[in-house]
Amino acid sequence: MSLLTHLPRHRQLVCRQCLHNRRQALPLALSKRSITTKQDAEQIRRAEWETQARRIRSGAQKSMLTVLEERGFVKDVAGGRKALDWLLTEKRIGAYVGVDPTAPSLHVGHLLPLMALYWMYFYGFNTVTLFGGCTVQIGDPSGRKTARTRQGADVQAMNVQSIEAQLRKLWIHVKCLGIKHRYPIQTSADNHQKVLDNGSWLKGLTAVDLMKDLGSGMRLGAMLSRDSVRQRTESGDGMAISEFCYPLFQAYDWWHMYSQKGVQLQLGGSDQYGNICAGMDAVNHMRKLRRGENERQVDEDVLTATFGLTTPLLTTASGEKFGKSAGNAVWLDQTMMSSFDLYQYFLRTSDDDVERYLKLFTFIPIDYIYLVMEKQRKDAGKRVAQHLLAKEIVELAHGAASAKKAEVAHKEAFSDGTRTFSLSALRKTLSNGTIVDVPTSSNMIEPTESDRALKLTDYKRGFIAATQAPSTATDSSIDDVANSVVTIPSTLLRVGTFPRILHAAGLVASRNEGHKLIKSKGAYVVVPNSGTVENPHGLKWEQVPEGTSIDPNHYLVDWEALVVRSGKSKFQVCRIISEERFEAEGMTCPGWEDFKAKRAEQAAAGKDQ
Repeated sequence: MSLLTHLPRHRQLVCRQCLHNRRQALPLALSKRSITTKQDAEQIRRAEWETQARRIRSGAQKSMLTVLEERGFVKDVAGGRKALDWLLTEKRIGAYVGVDPTAPSLHVGHLLPLMALYWMYFYGFNTVTLFGGCTVQIGDPSGRKTARTRQGADVQAMNVQSIEAQLRKLWIHVKCLGIKHRYPIQTSADNHQKVLDNGSWLKGLTAVDLMKDLGSGMRLGAMLSRDSVRQRTESGDGMAISEFCYPLFQAYDWWHMYSQKGVQLQLGGSDQYGNICAGMDAVNHMRKLRRGENERQVDEDVLTATFGLTTPLLTTASGEKFGKSAGNAVWLDQTMMSSFDLYQYFLRTSDDDVERYLKLFTFIPIDYIYLVMEKQRKDAGKRVAQHLLAKEIVELAHGAASAKKAEVAHKEAFSDGTRTFSLSALRKTLSNGTIVDVPTSSNMIEPTESDRALKLTDYKRGFIAATQAPSTATDSSIDDVANSVVTIPSTLLRVGTFPRILHAAGLVASRNEGHKLIKSKGAYVVVPNSGTVENPHGLKWEQVPEGTSIDPNHYLVDWEALVVRSGKSKFQVCRIISEERFEAEGMTCPGWEDFKAKRAEQAAAGKDQ
């Protein structure tokens, strides 16, 4: 055998820069051929993540936590800010937001932690939205002074069905907005977004297993010291055992997702801080119990540690709680609050709040927001920032098509300025039967599910009526649920009944509120035939006069419509029909039953109404 075969082979020298370039080229090289193995996919994931981490460490890219802080999402960090910032840079961890379906829709208050989660999705993290199909049966006591009213099984089932569909639809809209704003979705984007129901694992969990495992690690003193428990016990109302044990079930959710899907971060509202800390302790306990890890491993290994992040309680610049409209939640479900009404709600955002809301509730880049605000300051009257905010919110909640319809509807309604109302827009509205939100074929329910859809729609409408939300569903057909045209019987249009009409239109919560609105000069009505020669279709707004001698019939446009307004931009088109038709078609409106009852009493007493 040749002596040369025993000589050491020459090793080619490669500089560090070449190695760096080779690592950089790895994802591109792999992407040029078909990915046939899990190893290929994992190599791409690691290479992408290392490239991103290198950019963050060099200062060329902001860290995930910095992005969240810059946009206003961070109130408290459980586990340490510095450690979480390092972990989010070095590892593609899982994060989740949980929602208990206590109502048939999310409201804007739910969006804050969800938006933070959506940002993590854009940055390549594994994200989970969890709805509590099981925990909703117990009820989260956090932030509540009294126990929740127990809901029936059929109500809970409809809430779960509705919230699950809404969460999935939100993810579709988020992905579309990500494309619109040109956020690079990571190669593994199709794998790192999940919508889960905790019923899939809690239903198989026995009480003995829960207490044997998690119960052995939860300390009574810590649970009794929680604010929600202390406040309820001090008030004398007390707390049920089921509510007291709620954190156990939420903690088990986290442990299940930690062990199965690598979820190391929970995001929630500020009222969830206690539950999140309890969950962190529970996961650490289960790691020691199930994996045999010692105390030092659990405490010191940041790469496997759990963290919590809470979002601030959002208030307006005037100190009011955000997300409430006349005492009612601003719902994200299109059948409970139309796209037009949602657009109008955010259009009324004050100049002091709009920049903050653009950062929190949209995916618009920060630099562009600053440009928009600069334009806003030069001409605040055009409300450029508010229009942008309103359109982006509706696009997130209801989709791009509905956002465009709402924008066009607003422009048509106020095409002649806030001092006039477009007669052509009104006639178009009445001819179509709606100003926005006609369901498209993609939103229609399959005929085989029509009964279930009708039942769910009726439930949502009943929920709206019970919670005194603004009336958006006074007609009897499904197609009109999202209608911004309300139908009122002509019987209500009598001398001195404007307060009742404002109530029936859904602009105020009661007749007394209607009286107050008129007295404060905040109620307006469109005057028929008030256009000028230059602009005959620009009908003028007029303050609703005080007094009991005012006849609403004098304000009918085209003998069939009354247009009323509260404040600067919250208006309602009212179609007026005969009482016979109103009753025959099974319609109703706020205050109608009370009106009929009072009329019957007066008739029985022999009085002329």
